[in-house]
Amino acid sequence: MPTLKSTLAVLCFVVVFSSFSFQEDWGFFAHRRINRLAVFTLPVELIPFYKRHIEYLTQEAIAPDKRRYVVPTEGIRHYIDLDAWGELPFGDLPRNLVATSRKYTEVLVWNESKDSLRLFGQQMVDDKEGNWQLIHPHLPYFFKTQKVFIDQEDYEDFFYENIYNALYDSNWEIDCKVVQDYFDRYDFDLPCHKAIAVDTFVKHGVLPYNLIRLQKSLTKAMEEKDRDRILRISADMGHYIGDAHVPLHTTSNYNGQLTNQLGIHAFWETRLPELFADDTYDFWVGQAKYIKNPEEHYWNIVLNSHSLVQEVLAIEKQLSEEFPKSQQDCFEERGESGLQLMPCREYATAYHKALKGQVEKQMRAAVHAVGSAWYTAWIDAGQPNFNRLRTFQETTISKQEKEAMEQAIHRGKILGRKH
Repeated sequence: MPTLKSTLAVLCFVVVFSSFSFQEDWGFFAHRRINRLAVFTLPVELIPFYKRHIEYLTQEAIAPDKRRYVVPTEGIRHYIDLDAWGELPFGDLPRNLVATSRKYTEVLVWNESKDSLRLFGQQMVDDKEGNWQLIHPHLPYFFKTQKVFIDQEDYEDFFYENIYNALYDSNWEIDCKVVQDYFDRYDFDLPCHKAIAVDTFVKHGVLPYNLIRLQKSLTKAMEEKDRDRILRISADMGHYIGDAHVPLHTTSNYNGQLTNQLGIHAFWETRLPELFADDTYDFWVGQAKYIKNPEEHYWNIVLNSHSLVQEVLAIEKQLSEEFPKSQQDCFEERGESGLQLMPCREYATAYHKALKGQVEKQMRAAVHAVGSAWYTAWIDAGQPNFNRLRTFQETTISKQEKEAMEQAIHRGKILGRKH
């Protein structure tokens, strides 16, 4: 027998994603609002360009969510499961994506006898003398020795040139000769019939790394005065920065599924802003500011959001015990989609009050952070003049691609996990 919570989770998914026309009216309220308001944080030299394209930036704020239906690696850009890496401040997790990938990417090698060996990644131990020592019980089968040492700096170069994959794939094939040639430097003859790289990190999300990458991409687009890329990346960054301010985008318990609170993600992220943002939130956040260190900046955002996870969950859990079940989930008219089951207004009001302005604070911070990201890219690009760039008419996505995406959305199957 399904519980009200599980029913809520299913119907929240239907509310947000089942119909393209319905999405336009309801499901992505916060993302659109954040992008739109971020325009007004910009200085007088930059705001005319962004204001001319404010409708595009508003509508395309939800483009990354649409891509989750057609791009298998899109989903991991929206979150990072910080709790998968231990306790705050997650000091062992490198802040640079290449370094993180190097630490958590292993190479699985098979010989002709189908014996397997895991190389690199977490199979390596620092010997404190500038070397990595490979640790694996199968080493003698492949190297005829119990101990294999490789130079750390040499491996960094080798990894970046021959193994690193910037496409967020979880595994990919590696040329055996590449690995064999590498060990030949150390006078080891490695038998290799097949080799694949296995990234054990990306499944837990790459949100802050993705933002750091996009910050550089936006700067480059501005340097080249590539209007289409400027607008597309700006809209995307607004979405991901918004996600970074949602506490539940930073935890493996992203929808309360581990604490019997299924549906809390849509409750916090969608229901509360829709009910209270227009009437009670103050979105005057001041002017955008230059971000001196984007890597530190984006990591601080997700770390701050993660520090709120326990509060988000604990408050709703307490309220669920105080409110009768019959007063937690209610049917409500939702435009063309008709009646939908969602948190009752009274229950949502109680949750909103108990959070003491948390949702408003996070939305305000997101608005300012989006404007600051755009402004920082413009400063780093040398403050180019965009006044002569022609007005944007259409997205760079072809008609066929749009149709394929809309069909995928109508089918309602997200590739990868929901958040």
